[in-house]
Amino acid sequence: MRAIQFAAKFRSRSFGNTLLIYVQHMQAYLEGRVPEPIPTFVAGFRQWQHLGRSVNGGQSGYAILAPVTRRFATTNPLDADSWRPLDFGEKARPGEVVRTKVVGVKPAYVWDVSQTSGEPIPEQPAPRLLSGQAPEGLWDGLAAQVETAGYAPSRVDAAAIDGVNGRTDIRNRTVQVRADLDEATAVKTLAHELAHVVLHASPDGTSNVAHRGIAEVEAESVAMMIGASYGLDTAEYSVPYVSTWSDTVADAEPLQVVRATGERVRRTALAILDQLPDPPTGDGLPPGLGSPGSSATPQNNETPAGGVHQPTGVPEPGGAQSRTPPAAR
Repeated sequence: MRAIQFAAKFRSRSFGNTLLIYVQHMQAYLEGRVPEPIPTFVAGFRQWQHLGRSVNGGQSGYAILAPVTRRFATTNPLDADSWRPLDFGEKARPGEVVRTKVVGVKPAYVWDVSQTSGEPIPEQPAPRLLSGQAPEGLWDGLAAQVETAGYAPSRVDAAAIDGVNGRTDIRNRTVQVRADLDEATAVKTLAHELAHVVLHASPDGTSNVAHRGIAEVEAESVAMMIGASYGLDTAEYSVPYVSTWSDTVADAEPLQVVRATGERVRRTALAILDQLPDPPTGDGLPPGLGSPGSSATPQNNETPAGGVHQPTGVPEPGGAQSRTPPAAR
């Protein structure tokens, strides 16, 4: 629950890096170096300078892993062995295709806003949802993506889907959600079913699910992350659901299942969120900075002064059916 909810607020970082930030910030809190147990905004040294703020002396940054990329060129993109690395500044030969690939990772450092001082950060409005309400426009946005994928979304009587909250029929290309659910539960269920469509449905109308338990953990985690991004707390339903299904994976602890699926969940949630109205909770970057790797996001490679770790990297590049198990309804 903590990992998914935390990752939802720091979507600009990979799932693994959100875990690194979480544990290092918690350690800093326990040592009295930061005032709150959960960070608010995290950014690199130069990113904070871009916003008119500076890292306070003596504050250690949180180590994360930043991608190392290199350009490759080829005249035959389909031949995996034909790609040749390009040196820095080297131009491709006539007729060659150039692609940038991640070839490794290296340490980088970020700091929470509480470890900096300077110009105030613009406040973002906090979402305030009444119990039972769904964020405005979220159902329509999710339903549009279901339709774009070639599925027909609908609200149906509970008896039509055997009393479960939702069902995705890959063979008949339908997504059904119970009509008697309140708005918040209905939109969470639709996000869950859309995740099944994106992750577990092949274009030929077959399921690509290797393990039902893992598939349900992925779908519900995506729904939870989307809900959390809009200030919709689905924990009361999602946590027992994920716990129940993760426990069905043999030879793996439930937390191992969540950890193993976390990055796939994050990327899927991001792809869905990119086609929805801007989530009100932000993605963990301070307001005023662009997405990681954009021209508005200064690179994280300037040497800081006095007692602060030196950042050495750059920001990150930034017929099966789904059915609620009885224990998690």
